[in-house]
Amino acid sequence: MRHNPVVLIHGIDDTCAIFETLTPALRNLGWSVYEIDLVPSNGDVGLDCLAEQVAAYVKKTFAPDQLIDLVGYSMGGIISRYYVQRLGGLQKVQRLVTLASPHNGTWSALLRPNLGASQMRVNSEFLNDLNRDAWQLEQLNFTSIWTPFDSMIVPANSSEMPVGKNRQVWVGGHAWMVSDAKSLLAIAEALSEPLRVAQPCS
Repeated sequence: MRHNPVVLIHGIDDTCAIFETLTPALRNLGWSVYEIDLVPSNGDVGLDCLAEQVAAYVKKTFAPDQLIDLVGYSMGGIISRYYVQRLGGLQKVQRLVTLASPHNGTWSALLRPNLGASQMRVNSEFLNDLNRDAWQLEQLNFTSIWTPFDSMIVPANSSEMPVGKNRQVWVGGHAWMVSDAKSLLAIAEALSEPLRVAQPCS
C-alpha cells in the first residue's frame, strides 16, 4: 500500500519534539512524516491563526496535486479540523486522525486565561461554530482516538464525535497518547484504512 505523506500537529505548550516516538515509528512502517512547530504554542493566539500556519506550511511543502494525511494531538486536532473545515484542507487531506482532542471542549481550559485556551472551553463559541458543520469531516477518513484515563481532556469523552470513527484506547494518560504502543498501533491502523468511496445519489 502506498501511503500519503503525514503531517503531525502538536498540542499546547509543545513543539514537534513531542513526536520523538511517533515519528520514527511511522517512518519505520513506511510513511513519510513531516512536522511543524506552531508559534506561539501557549494559547496566546487563536487556534484559527495557528491553523493558518498549517495551511501555509502545507502549501509551501507539498506539490499542488499531492494529497496528505494529518495527525493532530490534543489542541493540534482542533487546529487540524479548522484547517480542514475552514481553510480549504478538504481538497488536500484524505485522512485526519486526532489524538485526545477536546472536540466538545475541556474544563481544564478554564485554568488558562488566554484566547487559545478559551476557544477550547466547554461550550465555547469557537467549538460550537466548528461543530455545527462537522459533517464536512464525512468527506474524508476521520478518526478520533482517545483514552478514558485523560485528566487533561475533561470529560475524557469530549473527544468523541458524531462523525467518522471514535476509537477508545486504554492508555494511562494524556501525554502518553503520542508514545504508548496501543495508541501508536491505533494511529497506524487509522492511517492505513482504505479511503471511503462516495456513494452515488439514488
